Amino acid sequence: MEPDLFTAAAEERQEKDPAASPLAVRMRPRTLDEVVGQQHLLGPGSPLRRLVGEGNGGPAGPSSVILWGPPGTGKTTLAYVVSKATNKRFVELSAITAGVKEVRAVIDGARRATGAFGKETVLFLDEIHRFSKAQQDSLLPAVENRWVTLIAATTENPYFSVISPLLSRSLLLTLEPLTDDDIRSLIRRALSDERGLKEAVALPEDTEEHLLRIAGGDARRALTALEAAAGAALDQGESEIGLRTLEQTVDRAAVKYDRDGDQHYDVASALIKSIRGSDVDAALHYLARMIEAGEDPRFIARRLMISASEDIGLADPNALPIAVAAAQAVAMIGFPEAALTLSHATIALALAPKSNAATTAIGAALEDVRKGLAGPVPPHLRDGHYKGAAKLGHAQGYVYPHDLPEGIAEQQYAPDALKDREYYTPSRHGAEARYADAVEWTRKRLGRKRP
Repeated sequence: MEPDLFTAAAEERQEKDPAASPLAVRMRPRTLDEVVGQQHLLGPGSPLRRLVGEGNGGPAGPSSVILWGPPGTGKTTLAYVVSKATNKRFVELSAITAGVKEVRAVIDGARRATGAFGKETVLFLDEIHRFSKAQQDSLLPAVENRWVTLIAATTENPYFSVISPLLSRSLLLTLEPLTDDDIRSLIRRALSDERGLKEAVALPEDTEEHLLRIAGGDARRALTALEAAAGAALDQGESEIGLRTLEQTVDRAAVKYDRDGDQHYDVASALIKSIRGSDVDAALHYLARMIEAGEDPRFIARRLMISASEDIGLADPNALPIAVAAAQAVAMIGFPEAALTLSHATIALALAPKSNAATTAIGAALEDVRKGLAGPVPPHLRDGHYKGAAKLGHAQGYVYPHDLPEGIAEQQYAPDALKDREYYTPSRHGAEARYADAVEWTRKRLGRKRP
């Protein structure tokens, strides 16, 4: 809610004694120009620029916005900048502790402020995905009538966690994960800035690289680890933060892994080959190395989806749905919880029966097409829905399989040049044994001659 006497006193204390606040709080940007990353949201005329009063929209007022992104990408920071830069009344709520009663109190206060003083209200609602449908419904009149301008933050996909009427009345702004360069810039600013560590301690390159791996694109995590390690170094009378000091402080060993170099591809390759070889323990080892190195969880999930089709296929038809579900979950939750989802999928894929029949089948078909083996579509398979098609002989003589007892019509489907070509050679592994029986039976019913 709005600051009370105790909140105001705490803020005054923090201004007089910056060390009373965590480093991540002290280093919050004061203007949008100080924000690192998210440049796709900060251009001239952007909704966030308009929220802080930049530009003149005339009769078109600033829009309510929903900020969606992984933890530590700057959702709360952007709201904080708006609160400091705007001349509007700023109110903050957390969906963890607030309910409909608190929301209605804010809306009533906003209407009074507008009517009595002409003062607009900006409401920052953190973790809106924790609000129930009824709680979100209570925001609709205020957003629709612009009694408040809403800034809502969420780490979960708003298409699943925010009601459609509220989404349609707001602009959805997607925050991208911060890059290593973004985090590096924040770390170096914190080391030198008067609000930060004031050059009290240095950060060697190897320690900085490990700090970037620990951060995993999360600015708050990076600054929290930096502050803890700097405190430990200064307590020991050291002028720089050694790698061992950082490791001991955050209780995490440095992983020898370069996300932009050969190891990125080597470890990813080892993960997939371990899954292909059904060595679940080796696969989990390489997955752990990728997680500890700060690998993008979406990259790992993409590799698992490819593996599900490339190496498992119809030997376990559930492998691809598991991998796809894991990728969707990872995109919604991010690290650290995404590690559990990736482990789930990796174990399932490693222990699944294996077949590359789907891979070799499409490879062989593509090879023939690239060689020019194609030819016209047989006339009876061509589209016969348009006027004059029958005169051309299109769709004439086509046998509708559902009219037959076995559901299979003995007729030619492939072009003449490929009528006896067989691409799919199923294995007898797992569930694909059933497909092997099915393909043999259907080819006989189709009158297919063996090549």
